[in-house]
Amino acid sequence: MKIKQKITPFLWFDNQAEEAITFYKSIFKDSAIGDIARTGDGGPGEKGSILTGTFTLAGQQFMAINGGPMFKFTEAISLFVDCKDQDEVDYYWEKLSEGGKKSRCGWLKDKFGLSWQIVPDTLSKVLYGADREGAGRAMQAMMKMDKLIVKDLQDAYDGK
Repeated sequence: MKIKQKITPFLWFDNQAEEAITFYKSIFKDSAIGDIARTGDGGPGEKGSILTGTFTLAGQQFMAINGGPMFKFTEAISLFVDCKDQDEVDYYWEKLSEGGKKSRCGWLKDKFGLSWQIVPDTLSKVLYGADREGAGRAMQAMMKMDKLIVKDLQDAYDGK
């Protein structure tokens, strides 16, 4: 797969790049594994393991590397998943947190330590809506949630 987009997220794994690529591809529709460079005789890591690889998730291209243990993911960067409804929120929340850690306000870490935000479209509508008091109520409701709940966000905005 040739990288055509101007900016491509590049993910550094210790030695789980192939497992991560396969895991992410299993979750997102419109996903594909692209070019894979494997180690050879005398190269780093196990013979035949991935050194670098490209993949696409829901149309977004990524690169991955098995770079060793010196760098870890932090919450300073996360991948934002825009969900159309509660069913999508539930799906991505459960799939991506498998073996990882669920957190607050729609954030989670997957089993590789990569942070994700699982966010319904409704959130931007209620946080940036014309009713500024409603937006404040929605923000306060969100701050108390782990997984974001569309109905509860809308109810808070509506003052219910």
